[in-house]
Amino acid sequence: MHADALQMLAAFFAQLTVEKRASGHTIKSYQRDIKNLTSYCKDRSIQHWTDLRQSDIRAHIASRHRQGLSSKSLQRELSAIRSFYNFLLKNRLADSNPAQQIKAPRQARKLPKTLDVDQINGLLEAGTSSALEIRDLAMFELFYSSGLRLSELAALDLADVDLTDNSLIVRTGKGGKSRILPIGSKAVTAINNWLQQRLKNIAVSEPALFVSIRGTRLGQRSIELRLEQWCNKKGIAEHIYPHMLRHSFASHLLESSQDLRAVQELLGHSNISTTQIYTHLDFQHLADVYDKAHPRAKKKSE
Repeated sequence: MHADALQMLAAFFAQLTVEKRASGHTIKSYQRDIKNLTSYCKDRSIQHWTDLRQSDIRAHIASRHRQGLSSKSLQRELSAIRSFYNFLLKNRLADSNPAQQIKAPRQARKLPKTLDVDQINGLLEAGTSSALEIRDLAMFELFYSSGLRLSELAALDLADVDLTDNSLIVRTGKGGKSRILPIGSKAVTAINNWLQQRLKNIAVSEPALFVSIRGTRLGQRSIELRLEQWCNKKGIAEHIYPHMLRHSFASHLLESSQDLRAVQELLGHSNISTTQIYTHLDFQHLADVYDKAHPRAKKKSE
């Protein structure tokens, strides 16, 4: 490329470093992304940044996509290119941003992992042998009973749970939204069992529902580790993490009720499109049943 074009690049990265105080990681990522665009220009004998058109950016991103880059990586590359052209526009070194309207190809959304009902029963009916396991079972029952996020369960206070009404309030949901949720009978029993243990080693001033052996609020990482230890001790080979119980709650509830709006409210999703992913899970289950059961769908044995 022309020496002036390369000088503009150097000025852009100097601004990122000095004025914007961008992190070293960000600067390296931007340098790598712009270098890819520079290679595209060299291959096509494009000398100046102002010679690049929207069609060039689209062709460049398409080429990167064919090379196997994920949608997230392509979005980052586009962000770097847009930032560079915004710098050129601000300094009157260009009159348009050819990357402004370009969007990265959408990546297929991964379906969340869930447990079936038998697996859930195996997990939650494994039995307890200590006060800590009584607490752990109450947490895991509550995850599955009410579809809580890990952060929401960790933040629960004793005052947030009403066992006479079989309900709880999430005060610090995603986006700062609160919601009231039902608690299933199995979870109510498990929580009552835990509350008898909780009173033994706890300061009166501690509001947390779930506390450590020291009597302080149990952190998110500790909850994850306790679930991992539970599975190992009970001989459960499946890698199970807290959010998998939330996914299972949503999938099982939707499969039984077919009420997408109700599941959206229970999960605390602000957008129903987030909840709709569970309809794909349900369809996948139905498709598996169809393939196995329908006489004209069964694969011939070889």
